[in-house]
Amino acid sequence: LLQHHGGAQVDIFEKLLVPFGLVRFGVAPDHPEVKNVINAFTQTARSGRCAYYGNVTVGRDVTVAELQQAYHAVVLSYGAEGSRVLGIPGENLSGVYSAREFVGWYNGLPENQDLKPDLSCETAVVLGHGNVALDVARILLSPLQLLRKTDITDCSLAALACSKVKRVWLVGRRGPLQVAFTIKELREMINLPGTRPVLNPADFTGLENAVKDAPRPRKRLTELMIKTALEKPGERKMEGQTAAPREWGLKFQRSPQAVLPTADGKRARGIRMALTLLEGSGDTAKAVPTGDMEELECGLVLSSIGYQILPLDPAVPFDTQRGIIPNSSGRVEGVPGLYCSGWVKRGPTGVIITTMNDSFDTAQSVLEDLQVGVLDVSSPREGFGAVGSLLQSRGVRPVSFSDWEKIDAAEVARGKAAGKPREKIVDPQEMLQLLGH
Repeated sequence: LLQHHGGAQVDIFEKLLVPFGLVRFGVAPDHPEVKNVINAFTQTARSGRCAYYGNVTVGRDVTVAELQQAYHAVVLSYGAEGSRVLGIPGENLSGVYSAREFVGWYNGLPENQDLKPDLSCETAVVLGHGNVALDVARILLSPLQLLRKTDITDCSLAALACSKVKRVWLVGRRGPLQVAFTIKELREMINLPGTRPVLNPADFTGLENAVKDAPRPRKRLTELMIKTALEKPGERKMEGQTAAPREWGLKFQRSPQAVLPTADGKRARGIRMALTLLEGSGDTAKAVPTGDMEELECGLVLSSIGYQILPLDPAVPFDTQRGIIPNSSGRVEGVPGLYCSGWVKRGPTGVIITTMNDSFDTAQSVLEDLQVGVLDVSSPREGFGAVGSLLQSRGVRPVSFSDWEKIDAAEVARGKAAGKPREKIVDPQEMLQLLGH
């Protein structure tokens, strides 16, 4: 918007004190290169025509209707804050967590700081076959010396140092041809030092023919799984790999039915799964229970079956079936001047680049509407002038981008002292104290 319209002023409102959302709190700490996009965001935020207001919860501190009165256009881009639930007995037992909470915990998301996951068992089960499932498994099994050099939080590093977990099973309802993770993440997992992959060759019988005509990414991914499944222990040349103390594996065509409780009924001791058959093929294949069951012992269950978008404000239309804001090219249906982008626009799928392209598409819609007069800019709008007064009267103190830069400098300095890129401050109160708020 700033690039293509010389007169545009953009204000960003954010619930958390700090910017960057999933780049800061979702990307795995051992993937620093993925976080480089922060540099582009920072450049935008430093523009004279852009302002950042953190610590403001839209829908609570200020309503969408109030924003619409203050601005010519409002874009909702708040992602997916909830996790899809399994909907099975035992899912609330101690030892069962959503992957979203677990990722938030090791990445310093304030709301997940008290998670204290119990890592005292040897076997963990991750439900899901996506990149987040692999992230979680990799963090659980990574050698500490690798994690110590990342921006993982101090408290999660301490917990992982005492972890007894040495085996992680990644369980999916469908088969090898339906896994949602990508080859880069799989390769990284296969090459994780001190860890060996356990894939059952029987799961891959006949798949080489089945993927002959598949798109190249799917074909290469399947070939890598087959190659790994067929490798004999000891064929791996990496040092210490033969007697790897830790292991992980993929289990297919199993659908979780119940988390099994310990004798006292309080903790997870295992999971009961229905074996499934696939109906159809490719991405649309459905998993249908066969009637056979299987139990797997584990003391830790992490559910990575997807995210859920939550409605933000009663004034915003919401499609509960599809879990998105109904829109066409980012224009919210029936509400002129209201737009959406990212996961609230198309559902919780895709990576950072998908979301960036999607946002450019929404910006294009805003620019077109400005051009053809759908947005009436003949009368000026007060923008933050109006919103700031409302927030002040409600006792809400926004955090600016230069405030964030002070927090950033403090985190980087703490990290330097510990030999890490940064040591995240996880307590919002501590951040506010640092800023003298």
